[in-house]
Amino acid sequence: MSDFLPTGIQLTYLVAASLFILGLKKLGSPATARQGNVVAALGMLLAIVATLLDQQVLNYEMILVGLAIGSLIGAIAAYKVQMTEMPQMVGLLNGLGGAASALVAVAEFWRLLGNGEGIPLDVNISMLLDVLIGGVTFTGSMLAFAKLQGLISGTPITFPFQQPINAFLLIAYLAGSAYLIITPDSLPVFLGVVAVSLVLGVMFVIPIGGGDMPVVISLLNSLSGIAAAAAGFVVMNNMLIIAGALVGASGLILTEIMCKAMNRSLFSVLFSAFGSSGASGGAAAGGTTDQTVRSIDPEEGAMMLGYARSVVIVPGYGMAVAQAQHSVRELADQLERMGVDVKYAIHPVAGRMPGHMNVLLAEANVPYEQLHDMDDINPQFDQTDVALVIGANDVVNPAARSDANSPIYGMPILEVDRAKQTIVIKRGMSTGFAGVDNELFYKNKTTMLFGSAKDMVAKLVSEVKQL
Repeated sequence: MSDFLPTGIQLTYLVAASLFILGLKKLGSPATARQGNVVAALGMLLAIVATLLDQQVLNYEMILVGLAIGSLIGAIAAYKVQMTEMPQMVGLLNGLGGAASALVAVAEFWRLLGNGEGIPLDVNISMLLDVLIGGVTFTGSMLAFAKLQGLISGTPITFPFQQPINAFLLIAYLAGSAYLIITPDSLPVFLGVVAVSLVLGVMFVIPIGGGDMPVVISLLNSLSGIAAAAAGFVVMNNMLIIAGALVGASGLILTEIMCKAMNRSLFSVLFSAFGSSGASGGAAAGGTTDQTVRSIDPEEGAMMLGYARSVVIVPGYGMAVAQAQHSVRELADQLERMGVDVKYAIHPVAGRMPGHMNVLLAEANVPYEQLHDMDDINPQFDQTDVALVIGANDVVNPAARSDANSPIYGMPILEVDRAKQTIVIKRGMSTGFAGVDNELFYKNKTTMLFGSAKDMVAKLVSEVKQL
């Protein structure tokens, strides 16, 4: 039995890793995402059980207490946190993952130091990488959470000599790490590099604006996975290494997809403080312009929608803030009963996290087959009678296609201006995170329906029912 147990644990890890990969595959489509979550969760359950059977686990009582507390907190969060607050939740979970990985390295350093066993070079390097990546992920994610939650300003925070200070902190970490490789039993230096890693996380996120949060959250998710893989090398656990590598790789791929969707490099996202001031190529942040817009009331909007043959709904952050997804689904259902073909156009970076709009629409039970990504829906706008834009801004701005001086020039957009008519639901004429005026609002085929997304959509539903 004692010979079989280690083999059984490793085989269970192999099954769990396979379930992780299958779960990730299913998460690639909204139609199978829920199944993917279940499959991946089953894999994690197997990994936890196998780890608890490991003979190196000494204190089952403390572990079971931790599992109970964590499960309780997770269950409460799952029921209490609104879907519109998922970006904050994801940021928080990224941070906790990074903190857990960093704590593994700290605990292992403390154990080896107390036992006087000495710290092997490979374990030492793994611990230092784990502390750096985990610490940066923890404080960076906490700061991203604070920005998304509105606890601090979501605009980029910059100050003189910011980059030299960052360089100094990184050099200090490398110098401390080099010292620990030569003298691995120095507790003050180890605590110093831990502190530096936490400060680096703050410095990493503060210059990034709220509009870049989809990229930042995706990157931090990747870093939490890499930190977990490093923790796996610290404690020599194959499951941690495999799971961390999967999360790290998928997060990096998603980060690259987000950057391409914004036509910007990752370096630009992290270091350009995009959105910190008004940009050239458009009106100032206040939206001042000599052009005029055409405003309509809900009754006119309902007539345009109700007598259309095809309608494409474009959700944005304004819909999320107003929690209007259920009203949007009700409007779509009513239009479909009248024979209107309804589709949804999803931009990759609409919202405040990757897949934000998909999550909100899934909560409202919008059929998956009605969701279309940017590349799929753009060729269809020419044949669309009405494009209904709900709280989106930069992702539908034609300046990205036509104005070479615009800071968003070259960014792939949803080409709603090609539709026969466009209705934009928006509270006012404020700019998006890019700080540039939206040319779409002033086009002859565009009409503005001013007000809260939830209120305006509810009024549209009421008016459409009377047609």
